[in-house]
Amino acid sequence: MNNNKIRGWHKRGYLPHFDCDQVYQFVTFRLFDSVPRDVIEKWKNELNITTKTDMKSKEYIKYQHKILKYEDKGYGQCFLKDDRIFDIVKNALSFFDGKRYDLINWVIMPNHVHILFKPFFGNSLTNIIHSWKSFTANEANKILQRKGNFWMKDYYDRYIRNDEHFQAVVQYIKNNNSKNIGNTTANVQAGSLRSQYKMEQNK
Repeated sequence: MNNNKIRGWHKRGYLPHFDCDQVYQFVTFRLFDSVPRDVIEKWKNELNITTKTDMKSKEYIKYQHKILKYEDKGYGQCFLKDDRIFDIVKNALSFFDGKRYDLINWVIMPNHVHILFKPFFGNSLTNIIHSWKSFTANEANKILQRKGNFWMKDYYDRYIRNDEHFQAVVQYIKNNNSKNIGNTTANVQAGSLRSQYKMEQNK
């Protein structure tokens, strides 16, 4: 059995995923309590979202935008404000940079993480994210002396369509970082923009 199988388009729960190597991906994963379950269920009911909903439909896009907007409110325990937890996540993201993927840019917010990266040939997006989330959850729970879910089960990913999309994501990550400038209660750090011009160079 190939545990690193590239799955292409697939769904886990209500979120579609495009698992493909050698494609730039914008990924967000969040703490388990960053968006309350009752709020998510309310949105699903209002927009009639089911596992069969077309991800290109207006309803589904609106649903995704609601989640992305809500997470910036800093709901939940915001464990990522803790310097110890922040460092665990930061180090996990960079650990296989240059080996399994090219880490372009990232930002760690109080209750969620945004990452722009490209999996190398033969490396599954699903497995890379699972590795990040599994390791960081175990280590964070040890430090916090707690058990149970740390991250929300699913994650959001969007493959980068072109250079314009690439630059927009880079700017989005930078904007997320700037939202918390001067906020001493939020531990936020943006990754290097060292590779932001690769899309232009590869044309």
